[in-house]
Amino acid sequence: MSNTNSPRPTGNPGHYPADFSVGAASSGDLHSADVKRVLRNTYALLAMTLLFSAGVAVATLTLQLPAPGLVITLVGYFGLLYAVHKLQNSAWALPAVFALTGFMGYTLGPLLTHSLALPGGAQTITLALAATGATFLALSSYVLLTRRDFSFMGGFLFIGLVIALIAGLAAVFLQIPALGLAVSAMVALLSAGLILFETSRIVNGGETNYVMATVSLYVSVFNLFTSLMSLLGLGGSNE
Repeated sequence: MSNTNSPRPTGNPGHYPADFSVGAASSGDLHSADVKRVLRNTYALLAMTLLFSAGVAVATLTLQLPAPGLVITLVGYFGLLYAVHKLQNSAWALPAVFALTGFMGYTLGPLLTHSLALPGGAQTITLALAATGATFLALSSYVLLTRRDFSFMGGFLFIGLVIALIAGLAAVFLQIPALGLAVSAMVALLSAGLILFETSRIVNGGETNYVMATVSLYVSVFNLFTSLMSLLGLGGSNE
């Protein structure tokens, strides 16, 4: 869940003790160095969490562990997300992040098992993974090169996520495949927007806590991958 506070560099309490005041040359140098540090730490932690989550997913797939179910998934996800938010400035922040990403990897395992059981399932997973990686690299590179500010998307993305969550629950309980397909497409677009939004916040000094930046990007990448896998799987199936 991305922090939708104003991305202007105001120096939030509890974050890196950087001076974001304008006007002094040293402040500009400090801002640049701080942004580079947050970017470096964010991408390093993101890579580790993605690998850890993938490892958990493969273990879940190999052991054929059962899906946790909708209620446990929602409670576990939002509970761990809340824990990360509360612990973001403590020594327990990193364990909380790996607990969250590990849990999400566990929920991914049964989905991979289901996809592999379908005709062309392995190809669907590979294509979704490649598309996710290419999308993330393209969007991140665009923001890093242009330093464009996408903070204006915050309100729209938040409303979109709320609508997607409600529509997704409706698709599950009402058993409407077409609605589920529409939700997957919506989540894919919102995830792409969140990658732009969060990367922009880091580059422009709005997010100085690399733990929260990592979680936001991880969730966006995870949702993008699962949405693309659902779209490609449904699109390639005649069922």
